Parts: sequence; C-alpha cells; structure tokens
Amino acid sequence: MKAKHLNIPADNDLYTFIYNQIKLKLPLEKSKADRYFVLKGLFYLSITITSYVLIYTINNPIAFVFNFVLYGFIAVLLCFNFAHDLSHHSIFKRPFWDNLFFEFIYTLVGAHPAAWKKRHINSHHVAPNVANFDTDLAITGLIRVLPNSDLKWYHKYQYIYAPIAYMSYSFYWVFIKDFVVLTQFAPKEKKQQFKFYVTFVGVKLFYLLYLLVFPILFSQQSIWIVLIAFLALHMVQSLYTLFTFFITHHVWGSKYPKLTKEGLISTSWFMNQIKSSNDFYPFSHTANFIFGGVNNHIAHHLFPHISHYHYPKVNKVLYQLLLENNITPNQTTYFGGVLSHLRLLKKRGI
Repeated sequence: MKAKHLNIPADNDLYTFIYNQIKLKLPLEKSKADRYFVLKGLFYLSITITSYVLIYTINNPIAFVFNFVLYGFIAVLLCFNFAHDLSHHSIFKRPFWDNLFFEFIYTLVGAHPAAWKKRHINSHHVAPNVANFDTDLAITGLIRVLPNSDLKWYHKYQYIYAPIAYMSYSFYWVFIKDFVVLTQFAPKEKKQQFKFYVTFVGVKLFYLLYLLVFPILFSQQSIWIVLIAFLALHMVQSLYTLFTFFITHHVWGSKYPKLTKEGLISTSWFMNQIKSSNDFYPFSHTANFIFGGVNNHIAHHLFPHISHYHYPKVNKVLYQLLLENNITPNQTTYFGGVLSHLRLLKKRGI
C-alpha cells in the first residue's frame, strides 16, 4: 500500500513559500559547495587511508585495536558526511557519480547500498515515523518507540538495556538484516535484479576480505586480537550510528502519525517531515561539518535535493518562517537528544 498524506492546501502553500524564500534569499552557489566537498573529501580520504594502512603496520595490540575502531568510526562518518547526500543526488551534477561514490562508501561499512537507498528514499523519506510505511521503524522488537505497538514486559527496562542492545546493530545489519530484506527490495526487471544480487555478493565478500581476512593474514596481530578489534569496531559503530539516527526521529516530542479511517496518514507531508524530525545544533557550521547535515534533519527531509553544505544558512530562513507560522521545530543538543531518546523509551515502556 502506498503512503498517502492528507492534502492540506495551507501546508502545501507554506512549503512552497518557504522554498521560494530560500531560493530568493540564499543563492545556493554550487561552486562553493563543490569546493567544500572536494576539501572535505580529501580530508576524509587522507585519514581513511592512513588509518587503514596502520592496521598492517602497528605492533602494539592495544594501539591496533584502538586504530581498528578508529577506522570503523571514520567509515561511519563517511556515510553521514557523504553517502547520505550522494543517495539523494545532491552533490554531483550527474547521478552516475553520486551512485558510484555512494556504493563505494557503503561497501566500506559492509552494507548493501541498493537495498538501503531504496528503503531510505521510497519509505523513510515518504512517511517518517508512520507504522507499516517507514521501514526504519522495523529495527528490533526489543525497542518500542511506536505508541500503539505491542507492549511487552521487558519494555519497562528498555531505557536501561537499550545502549547495550544498540552495540550490536551494525553487526546485525551487515550479517543478518541485509540477508533478511534482500528479496523484499530486489528489482523486478531481470537485468536489474541480476546486478542487484551480484552487487550484494560483491559487497559482502569485499567487506569480509578487506576488513577481516586480510588483517588476519597480513597484520602484525594474532587472529584473536583481530577478532576482538573487529567486534569492538562494530560496537562503537553501532552505538554512534543508532544514537545519532534515533535522536533525529525518536526523542521526547517526536510525532508518530496514525492512519485515518480512510487509510490516509493523519497529517500533511509537510507537517509530517517537521514534527517527526529533530535537529541538533541546526545553525552551527562546525556541527554541520562533523555530522554531515544529519543534525539538520528537518531541512534535509524538506529539501533532500539540497546538499548539507547549505543547511545552516537554510535553517535561518526555515526556522524564522516556521516560527512566524506558529510551528516550533524539535531541537536538542546531541547529548540532550540522547537523554531525550532514553526518556521516550522509558515512557514507551509503561
């Protein structure tokens, strides 16, 4: 069933007005954005290569594990800072290059790029926080964020065990989830389907080879140290990824639209994007650089075709016009968002 929101003309008009004001007041100069992404890309490329080379040259086991975890964290930052924008074709003029670099970055973290992109664009961005439409809600039955979902006895303690459970997420994603949803997101056309499955196999094999087999064979460490480092990498990746993801949509005050009797989502698309999303440091250029615009989540959901380079300036116009129309965006700090998320889990557990 395709997600359909209520058609509210006033919301549609406000969205169009805000977008036109952004274009009028903020010339979105692509040349500046291009220089930003080139310099940022060179910065991340240098630390990525350096960290990966060190995997094969470090002798000290503790330093090895630390560097291995650091490499994994850098790979996640690459996803947040580049792959997210690339999936929406907001960096290059030609989609070919967006797709190429997007698939390369996702391969570094072992995730199937085609399946994630389809879920993200055709599900999450269409109807965020709406049960049975937003596939990002289908993470695990251990965590309850939907107000009308089944309440189990253990949810009473989810705000306590959630950080521990979150540490397994990237491992689960790479080695279980991608396999479970593989056929669900496969194209129907035979040639595209073949590419889809070949890419899947290639991603998984490459990931295992470059981040597990090669370090076991060619690093200066024993197999047990490499395995410990590999698991530690996933624990840190998972914790950062899930907390960052959850505070963009699942904090105290986030809305979860229900369906009307007619089967429509009980709000407009415009208001759904705003009220289901949460920003942290929306006007900070430093935070925007670090988090790759994920911290500017309302702007991203409303204007995914605009790269995150522009978001701090976009937010100045966006927030002003929203507040003038009595719409208050959800906003926290990063750690305030983590606490707000845990507060939401506590509430959903009773």
